[in-house]
Amino acid sequence: MAGGAWKVAYADFVTAMMALFMVLWISAQDKKILIATSHYFQSPFSSPLTDHSGIMPFNKQSNSSSSPSSDDSSGKEKPDDKSKQIELSFLNSVAADFYRLLHLDQSTEEKPLDIQVTSDGLRVTLFDRSKHPLFAGNTSQFTESGQFLMESLAWLIERNHFRVMIDGHTRAGFVSKRDDYSAWELSSDRANAARRSLVHYAVDSGQIERVTGYADTRPLPGEKPESESNQRITLSLSFGGKPGSDKKVDAGLAPLAGAPVTHRTASVPPKS
Repeated sequence: MAGGAWKVAYADFVTAMMALFMVLWISAQDKKILIATSHYFQSPFSSPLTDHSGIMPFNKQSNSSSSPSSDDSSGKEKPDDKSKQIELSFLNSVAADFYRLLHLDQSTEEKPLDIQVTSDGLRVTLFDRSKHPLFAGNTSQFTESGQFLMESLAWLIERNHFRVMIDGHTRAGFVSKRDDYSAWELSSDRANAARRSLVHYAVDSGQIERVTGYADTRPLPGEKPESESNQRITLSLSFGGKPGSDKKVDAGLAPLAGAPVTHRTASVPPKS
């Protein structure tokens, strides 16, 4: 036994050298790749290459930008392409982990939420369905299950330092008991309730970039305006600087951030 102890020590030495080599190699990469790699290793126990319902895996993206015909003659992949692949891989793992955290079946048509990977981050849609209500009746008061979803989302956002934009939507045909309270007020109040809930549980108020109510003006594609699937809260999560930084919104989000709003749309700036 004693004579074989050197083999164990040698194996440990080789492992340490391999780890050192990996650290030195990563440290020599582009800054974007360093950031994306850091994000990736925050969720080390999930497989980012597995397909998930409602999620756009990075390996299904068009490879035209990194094909030999459009790349250098050496055929090497551009640093920006590698960084984007790593980032999309990480986002897929975050989405998959969140589904597992909530023990949700992604295959059901009436799932309470949907997560999609976009070019800028994650788009999380919370549905207010009759079987799984997010709010109590036609109010902005969260149900118990709605509070649990918001608490879990707050943890996800805080852990990964996402910037947040919140949009409230209602279905067509909303009838209020008050003459001065319409679908515009309801969608705005619900979006604002989501903001308050996130800040209450974990999220820094500086990470909230916009809160907007759209009433029933933006039904989901393929859904009838009166479908209950249109009763929803959408959270657009994107990577960014520290709260309060003056970093501009990514190009992919610029059209949405600059979209025209009516006088009824409620936009709430972050607290100072």
